[in-house]
Amino acid sequence: MSIKPASAALITLFAASLLAGCQEEAAAPAAQQAPQVGFVTLKAEPFALTTELPGRAQPFRIAEVRPQVDGIIQKRLFTEGSDVKAGQQLYQIDDSVYQAAYKSAQARLASTKSLADRYALLVKEQAVSKQAYDEARAASLQAEAELERARINVRYTKVLAPISGRIGRSAVTEGALVNSGQAQEMAIIQQLDPIYVDVTQPARDLLGLRRDLAEGRLQKAGENAAKATLTLEDGTAYPHEGKLEFSEVSVDAGTGSVVLRAVFPNPDKVLMPGMFVHARLLAGVKNEAILAPQQGITRTPTGQATALVVNDENKVELRQVTAARTVGNRWLVTEGLADGDRLITEGLQFIAPGAEVNPVPASNVAAAQPQAQ
Repeated sequence: MSIKPASAALITLFAASLLAGCQEEAAAPAAQQAPQVGFVTLKAEPFALTTELPGRAQPFRIAEVRPQVDGIIQKRLFTEGSDVKAGQQLYQIDDSVYQAAYKSAQARLASTKSLADRYALLVKEQAVSKQAYDEARAASLQAEAELERARINVRYTKVLAPISGRIGRSAVTEGALVNSGQAQEMAIIQQLDPIYVDVTQPARDLLGLRRDLAEGRLQKAGENAAKATLTLEDGTAYPHEGKLEFSEVSVDAGTGSVVLRAVFPNPDKVLMPGMFVHARLLAGVKNEAILAPQQGITRTPTGQATALVVNDENKVELRQVTAARTVGNRWLVTEGLADGDRLITEGLQFIAPGAEVNPVPASNVAAAQPQAQ
């Protein structure tokens, strides 16, 4: 039986429609299959904010011991590296010449004072002139001043410690000649308890620290000062708490930083001048901090931190976040994420905002490291 051309065309069109329908039905399940992603449910938790600054220990006070009279060193009366008290004798300079000058000044004062006293009686009887009496009186006062100077020189032959502290090596020995105007100090005394720690801070960060202190986010240790702790060069914690003062008023034009000074008690003399330390400012506790795994935070070419989260409909949402600092292997996020958000950390390369996904617990997130950096 022959088929008309019109009927053949209808049959061909019907067969093509059936074939296309079967292909769509076969492709539909594949198109509906959502990509699998790993997520972490964020939880708000308490977190103690800290700020770490590098620094070096400096003596609280330092004094250079220098001679104030010329002479030969007769004795050294201290042990190098020991603690000395203010007013303690350190050296004895030969005082024989100064003792002789002192006795001579005593004799001159006795002579001039006797003459001035005798003239004081005679001037009343007009036995001597008023001018002669004035000259005798002036000579007596001058002799008194010379005696005082001689007494001071004798006292200066005993070289005393100007401050209490630890004295270093002696630059002179017995028999050495010293001069009152010499540039070389005889010894150096450093007060180590308490002790300073000078820390360097960029001026931009200093503004933020001052703002945190004014608004109560830093623990105050006094007016314009915050509490601080130390970590020593070997990584151990220093047992005593100090305070850091924000009193610097000038910025280094070359580096754009300022040097801040902290004061720490040092009863055991653990801190030594020149020692490198890390000073950590103790900030207030943030009761509902969001700590996000670093795998879930990315940055755009402009530097904006972003995150992808799964909403209640299992669809991907893009969030712009503010990552303030690292905390071990996590970011402290101050804006953009909240408690209960499901942050995507695995499969990010296969999804885009708005896509429907199949969320499962992430397997690429290690245990949290609690220490703050």
